[in-house]
Amino acid sequence: TSGIALAASASASLAVSAAVSQNCTISATSALAFSAYDPVVTNASAALNASGSVTVACTKGASSLTIGMGDGAHVSGSQRRMLGGTSGDFLNYNLFQPPSSTPSTACTFPGTTAWGSTIGTNTLALSNAPDKTGRLYNVCGTIPAGQDVGVDASYTDTVSATINF
Repeated sequence: TSGIALAASASASLAVSAAVSQNCTISATSALAFSAYDPVVTNASAALNASGSVTVACTKGASSLTIGMGDGAHVSGSQRRMLGGTSGDFLNYNLFQPPSSTPSTACTFPGTTAWGSTIGTNTLALSNAPDKTGRLYNVCGTIPAGQDVGVDASYTDTVSATINF
């Protein structure tokens, strides 16, 4: 006679869990590159404007988001300045927020809200992240008219863009 072998079994529930943390990244998408500044004719009485952009990507649902712009390497008091590479002169400039915090909103000139660097002080408040896709925000720049600066092919500064979350 053949016997039937019966196998026994038992089961248990295994709990599985994870947490998703709020996280963001920010990157410079396009530089804020002004065209040539002409202090004698064109920009003697008219400001020179340009725009750059940053891209922010955050965890879906991330909230309390703001973007700040640093003062730059050559700030004097509250005035951002670019340093001439050979002239040693400083060319003053200002950074303004776009007129809306909606992604990709174009700059309007003259700008109305100066861009600050600290949380709660003229930072751009963003809506909650709808997904993890990067969102582009324009940075509006103005070089005021009438500055008396020397000829130089390279006035530069570096500003830190920060996403606060």
